[in-house]
Amino acid sequence: MTLSCFDLGEKMLSVDEARQALATLIERPLDSEQVPLAQAHGRRLATEVLATLNVPQNTNAAMDGVALALAREGVGAKQTHWPVAGEVLAGQYRSEMVPAGHCVRITTGAPLPPGTDTVVMSEQLREPSDEQPEHVIIESPERLKHGQHVRQAGEDMAIGDTALAAGSRLDAAKLGLLASLGYATVTVCQRPKVAIFSTGNEVTAPGEPIAPAGVYDANRFTLIGMLAEYGADVIDLGILPDEQDAIQTALEQAAQQSDLVITSGGVSVGQADFTRTALQQLGRLAFWRVALRPGRPMACGWLGEQHTPFVGLPGNPVAVMVTFLQFVTPLLDRLQGLPVSPPHRLYAIADDVLKSRLKRTDFIRGVYHTDGEGQLHVRSTGAQGSGILTSMVAANCLIELADDQDGAQPGEVVSIQPLTGWL
Repeated sequence: MTLSCFDLGEKMLSVDEARQALATLIERPLDSEQVPLAQAHGRRLATEVLATLNVPQNTNAAMDGVALALAREGVGAKQTHWPVAGEVLAGQYRSEMVPAGHCVRITTGAPLPPGTDTVVMSEQLREPSDEQPEHVIIESPERLKHGQHVRQAGEDMAIGDTALAAGSRLDAAKLGLLASLGYATVTVCQRPKVAIFSTGNEVTAPGEPIAPAGVYDANRFTLIGMLAEYGADVIDLGILPDEQDAIQTALEQAAQQSDLVITSGGVSVGQADFTRTALQQLGRLAFWRVALRPGRPMACGWLGEQHTPFVGLPGNPVAVMVTFLQFVTPLLDRLQGLPVSPPHRLYAIADDVLKSRLKRTDFIRGVYHTDGEGQLHVRSTGAQGSGILTSMVAANCLIELADDQDGAQPGEVVSIQPLTGWL
């Protein structure tokens, strides 16, 4: 049984323990809504979708050419001259039986008329002679294969099949599939509304003059981008000063407007970290140390009587991204009715020495590639400080060295989490 995040005290947690415990903050998934198919890209299905018709609807031609009445006994085995009994174009349906030993001209996608079962492409036909203008001549009829170049009705999906499972994220291919089944609207989960803000007197909005000891607010824009990529609606509350009243007011408002509140920085025990105190005034707080790098100090809990989940991420830019991918994305999944699942992982051969230490999970920014034999390799991006945001720009994966590893040598197989296509 998974322990609640409030049952773990302030002990050091593993990444997996933190991931599972955080998910208990979500008491119920969001409601569903119907949206037009054209507006459904990136949304998650709230219910499974069934095929309402066969796909394809009719047995049809996969090539331009002629459809032969070949299947019946004694017909077509060595026949070279085939009388033409008509034509069927895409979008047309012919219900009249094609006589044995005859054919019809047909275009790609057109339904095969009754009696026909095999298609010969145009490139394998000879033009008819003047003496037999209503015939076609098939080159090498002995090479005919019964059923060739035919797409069977329902070979992609049959009526009643599950086309897409509940929870599926609708990408371009899935939208096309739904359209092919005739769906004009779909039932999807509501978008999670996520409130974010940054804290700190030193934090400056991009475009504003920066003080000698100031830093520009990278974290808020990183979170805006990652939340948008995940399909959440962002409520941006900006930058708050290191004042408990201001932070507490913002948290109260955020809890009422959103399904999840995320902050970066201000959750440690430092003298000027007021977020933790404000949280304790407004709801129930759990404060953790997680055995990972980059990351470690995190806060979580509920805000207000409505129990709006809150996650306080570390302040360093890379740590924000790493902890978001490990801990926030499962919360967003839970809000949309999905179970907690581990990140998508691949395995690659290390090309250089990777440093780690036991009892801590290290996430090293990496670049993976395939060699000439198709084997996956990975290398570090270089310096791995949690403030080196260029390491995330250069990376296409996180190299995950688990808490039972004390590093990896060149040639060892390591686990990686791709950063592209991670949705």
